[in-house]
Amino acid sequence: MNVAYHSALTEGKIVRNLYRAALPMFARRVNVTRQIPLEIFSYSGEKTLPEQVASIRSFLKYAGRPKQFTVVSDGSYTAESAARLEKIDNCVRVQRTAPALPVGLPEKIRAYLTKHHTGKQLALIMSLPVNGPTLYTDSDVLFFAGADEIAQVAQTNSVPALYQADYKFSGDDRVLADESEKANPANTGFLFLFRKLDWSRGLERLEKLNGEPNFFTNQTVTHLCLHANGARPLDSSKFVLQVDDQTIYRDKYATPSLVMRHYVNPVRHKLWLTLAHRGFN
Repeated sequence: MNVAYHSALTEGKIVRNLYRAALPMFARRVNVTRQIPLEIFSYSGEKTLPEQVASIRSFLKYAGRPKQFTVVSDGSYTAESAARLEKIDNCVRVQRTAPALPVGLPEKIRAYLTKHHTGKQLALIMSLPVNGPTLYTDSDVLFFAGADEIAQVAQTNSVPALYQADYKFSGDDRVLADESEKANPANTGFLFLFRKLDWSRGLERLEKLNGEPNFFTNQTVTHLCLHANGARPLDSSKFVLQVDDQTIYRDKYATPSLVMRHYVNPVRHKLWLTLAHRGFN
């Protein structure tokens, strides 16, 4: 048995439970030292409230205060939880209404974007950017001291979007035309959007999809559209999405130079270990 790995899993679960119990203490004002001309959106719900609180706090501490940090509810946030999020900072607000959809969508696509859990996430991403440069970030993203670089990234004007490179293609193969479309996989969990994208390629594939959408359908549609629009990947050494340290105890990427790490499900426990080891700051 891998003792280090199982110890990390157990410790991560304990830390998360303690953090959830102490949310009234952690959902409080953060000392913010800079302003960033950037809109931020996240999509989450009651189950990931602890991660969302930790993510927002880490962004404010290390990156700065955006023009607005909007948490779009998946429909499950209680009034108490929404109020708790908004207490973190004046820039934070919880949006309970779905973003407006383009007119004239086929009913199959409209139903997916309004009823499916990850379809709702896709609908939000499709509505961005809003009022200038916009960052979309999942709730399981933790920011580090290097996040002061985000202010500079927000001034990018050479491409319509920047995406976080995935460590492998994680998608719905049914949406693809051929294997070559798996190249340079994009992850939907962290995106800078500077101009509206043309979503036609992805939506055409979605309309032709044989069978029901799955968990990764939205990511595949976004992956295709990002590449069709000329989006570029972020520096993967600073904007990290990796799972190769899953079965060891330590978080081998948590260094001061790091901008952020996306703690996807296989390494979610490391988010809590890292947060605890830096004193929940």
